[in-house]
Amino acid sequence: MTSIRTKLFRSISFLVIFFIFVAWILSTLVLEEYYLWNKKHSLIENGQYIEELYTSNPSDLSLELERIGSNIGAGIIIANPNGYVKASSFGRVGEPKAFIVPPLNNKETDNSPQQHRPGPPSLILKTSETIDSASVILIEHDETLNIDFLSYRRQLANGDILLLRITLAALSESASYASKFMVFSGIISILSGCIWAFFFAKKFTVPLLELSNVAHSISQLDFTPKCTIRANDEIGLLGKSINNLSYQLNKAITELSQKNQQLLEDVEKERRLDKLRKDFISSVSHELKTPISLILGYAEGLKDNIASNEEDKDYYCAVIIDEAEKLDKLVKDLLDLSQIDSGYFSLNRTDFDLSSFLEQIVLKYRNVMMEKNITLELETASDILVNGDILRIEQVIVNFLNNALDHVDAQGIVKITVLRNLDKIMVSVFNTGNHIPDDSLNNLWLSFYKVDQARTRAFGGYGLGLSIVRAIQELHHNSYGVENVENGVTFWFELDPVDKV
Repeated sequence: MTSIRTKLFRSISFLVIFFIFVAWILSTLVLEEYYLWNKKHSLIENGQYIEELYTSNPSDLSLELERIGSNIGAGIIIANPNGYVKASSFGRVGEPKAFIVPPLNNKETDNSPQQHRPGPPSLILKTSETIDSASVILIEHDETLNIDFLSYRRQLANGDILLLRITLAALSESASYASKFMVFSGIISILSGCIWAFFFAKKFTVPLLELSNVAHSISQLDFTPKCTIRANDEIGLLGKSINNLSYQLNKAITELSQKNQQLLEDVEKERRLDKLRKDFISSVSHELKTPISLILGYAEGLKDNIASNEEDKDYYCAVIIDEAEKLDKLVKDLLDLSQIDSGYFSLNRTDFDLSSFLEQIVLKYRNVMMEKNITLELETASDILVNGDILRIEQVIVNFLNNALDHVDAQGIVKITVLRNLDKIMVSVFNTGNHIPDDSLNNLWLSFYKVDQARTRAFGGYGLGLSIVRAIQELHHNSYGVENVENGVTFWFELDPVDKV
């Protein structure tokens, strides 16, 4: 493939050589004729001027003839009708000279070449061109000198004859010199033109190569390279258009990529939600199945009078009531989760004293703790004002406490601690007991997730308490978590202090 740079260099070089060659041919073939044509007009114009000067001021004629002859390189003679010289460009004439100019007659107006005529016998007429009734242009050959002359003869108003004569050898020599100079200057011009064409082609194609590289980068989705062309022409305008195209494509592809990524995330999120919904339905069905079966079984036993005495009837009724209460709690928890997840639930945030609030909760649990021989400790400072939904915060603490009571070991220690952590208030609930497996720490906050299925069922839990904690904390835009610590497990959550709300 031939590059544009090479084609441009060849084209410009060819044009330079072609025009110089044409100029050389024209100078060789036409230049001498052009010189002759100009010389004829020069002789005619100067002849008319000399005639006017001869008529008006003949006293200074010889000096003027000498000046004119020197300027045009011609010999000038004015002779009387008999051929005797009266004035010339060779100096003043004191007396009539010998006969050297033949009289102008009709025979000289012929165009018959090499016609012998009266006058100096060495001159032979080659061509004759009549200008008007009083003047003629002649080309004559001097046999003695072997030279051709261009002569202009004019008959003046008083009958005298004006003769202007130049050698044609000077014209031929000038044309020859001009032709040789044209060859020399043509060679210089060709070399200069080719060098100029080389650099011009390079300067012209470098911006095109830059545009090509930028366009190639764009095709590879690399929008970093930019056109640096600053010319105020079509190439500069094209460079600006490519830069704008690169910017718009980069912007469009970036936006498309972001939307595609968002779409992938939405699809993945939808898949996770769909899986969660399926798991949720499966878990709810499983959790409802056991208490409903128990209620139906014991209710049928009562109906069929299987319980024959009052003690058995009381036991059957106690089981039905217990399972109904568990179902009631499950339904309430599901309603809470449904309201929070749907976005229809709104917090009722207020400022309250956290220390007094925790003391009241500890007081409620004192009897339960004493019955189970569990020590409940509270470690907090006084007058800690926080902001939040007090009913939902109580629900978080109660869930943590119930979870601690269900999993505390024989040491029987449960401890509530309040600490200020940077710009948040952190409340933690610690219980002595076994550590939670590492692979379960992050799953505790999922609905219906249970580390120990049998143990959780024994304590009447459905795995919804911690998922409600997660939902409440996310509504408050606060953190929560669980950690395995020395001798036990700590659940914690954060609150907003009043001075930071």
